Amino acid sequence: MITYEQLRKHPSAFKSLTGMSAEAFDRLFEDVTSAHLQRLRDTPTKRGKQPRKRAPGGGRKHDHTLRDRLVIALVWLRIYPTYEVLGFFFSLHKTNARHNVEEMLETLSEMTTFAFERPTDERKKLGSVAAVMDAYPDVALVIDAKEQRIQRPSGKDTEGNSRQKPYYSGKKRAHTLKNEVGVQPDGLVGAVSESVPGGAIHDLTLLRQTKLVEQLAPDEGAMMDKGYDGITNDYPDRPLYLPYKARRNKPLTEEEKAYNAHLSKYRIVVEHTNAQLQKYQALAQQYRHDREKHSRTIRVVAGLVNRQTEARPLKTYPAV
Repeated sequence: MITYEQLRKHPSAFKSLTGMSAEAFDRLFEDVTSAHLQRLRDTPTKRGKQPRKRAPGGGRKHDHTLRDRLVIALVWLRIYPTYEVLGFFFSLHKTNARHNVEEMLETLSEMTTFAFERPTDERKKLGSVAAVMDAYPDVALVIDAKEQRIQRPSGKDTEGNSRQKPYYSGKKRAHTLKNEVGVQPDGLVGAVSESVPGGAIHDLTLLRQTKLVEQLAPDEGAMMDKGYDGITNDYPDRPLYLPYKARRNKPLTEEEKAYNAHLSKYRIVVEHTNAQLQKYQALAQQYRHDREKHSRTIRVVAGLVNRQTEARPLKTYPAV
């Protein structure tokens, strides 16, 4: 059986299985300990169903410590095994493995907050020259959409329509879930949207639904790719930076091509952060679990990536 104590003796394996060093894990565990107990106190039902008959901590004790259960959840996020395999690793029945993961993800999700979920006056703005984009000092977010493949939905809805159609993405040629990700110039995830069907909602439509641009302060701007063409019409007074898009019978000029190339050097920050998200196989492989819980999964992973980025910045931007 894998335990925290065993893994700690093998630093390389610890990081490969959990996505963080043992020292970083210990810091995370300190925060999880109080947050987990507080969540249980605030939850009147057990696993969202039966009312609690005892105070949190009462009754039969877990076979695994809270520390080991956090390890189990991180291993699930990092390598995304089936619950049967996860249970084999940790000497648990697959049902108990699933319950452990669910409980820890609930706690991690409630712990996770992003800068653009807070009021503008409570956000700490970047100030150092190394942390901001020198050519675009007003940019506070680089916005992009992330899609993940899912298993093809089966059956029909109450109106007799196929459930799979909204999820089929022509771009990915697969059924997907889509999230809008806003990345700050220093590489931290500033906002993550709820998961939506990848085929039914265009990137621009999702941005209009989330109204993320409206979370910016009056002097803050955002940077996006060509998929958001048209958003400047919605916010004519906002500093929004998008690459030029070629039109029918109107190819790009050399100046416009040069501008696009220059802009891409700054937009690379969101690609670097997305690459960190993709290291967690729960977001990289085909998602096999409840679609309704995908939002929680990407939120938890984004929070873990932020902790790592705060401890060790990815790069100095822009890339050259």
